[in-house]
Amino acid sequence: MRFSIIVVCLNAGDKLNDTLSSILSQDFQDYQVVVKDGKSTDGSIEGMLQDQRIRLYVEGDKSIYDAMNQAVSYAEGEYIIFLNCGDRFHHSQVLGQVDECIRRNQKEPEQRLIVYGKLYNEKTDSWITPAPAITGFTCYRNVPCHQSCIYDARLCREKSFDISFQIRADYEHFLWCYYKGGAKIVYLDSTVADYEGGGYSETKENLKRSKREHRVITARYMTRGERIKYRTILLLTLAPLRTYLAGSRRFAGAYHKFTSLLYKKGKERY
Repeated sequence: MRFSIIVVCLNAGDKLNDTLSSILSQDFQDYQVVVKDGKSTDGSIEGMLQDQRIRLYVEGDKSIYDAMNQAVSYAEGEYIIFLNCGDRFHHSQVLGQVDECIRRNQKEPEQRLIVYGKLYNEKTDSWITPAPAITGFTCYRNVPCHQSCIYDARLCREKSFDISFQIRADYEHFLWCYYKGGAKIVYLDSTVADYEGGGYSETKENLKRSKREHRVITARYMTRGERIKYRTILLLTLAPLRTYLAGSRRFAGAYHKFTSLLYKKGKERY
């Protein structure tokens, strides 16, 4: 099995089938879908699309990250992709493109890859283009969203999501992969997924919690000197203003186009 696509859900309504439809439309066929439901009561599971590649597991969980950990234990694929309910693959060739990227970049069987690409944000009607190379600074500033990342399953089995983090457990896991897991992280210049936006992590209270968790996680993997250096760079480059522009429906499209051009021209130092 090449890919395991994990969808965790709880009372997802029509969003579950929206996500499943985008998966089942993929041209590349060597995959399974692991649906991990937290005991929904809205009828979404009873009305779920049926396909021999979909495996359903119903089990109570403590959080979305706990559910993702449970789903990993059922995944049989060499690579794992996490799509939240309401998120979709951007087009039908995504898995095929990822498979080709893996074949080009995996030089040895023991080499563990993370492939990441662009993300389309439906809320702001814009494409989020991540940095084409992952460095310590990009790890501090912002890592690719998990919907646009494809993980070697061995990384997910060796290190589960730390469920003490309610908002940033995927961020903590990515930093572990970079700093301790020995992952080779490869950029795919293509849009992987459409992100619904406006979710649980983006409420005002959870944005505050996210900042607190960021401080704890970066202290776990970076030295104090590194954190001071990266924080200073963010202040000097007007990070709060750029965050506002990136999240604004009015300005996000132009902002992400500009940063994409910077990356392509190699003018972004970090």
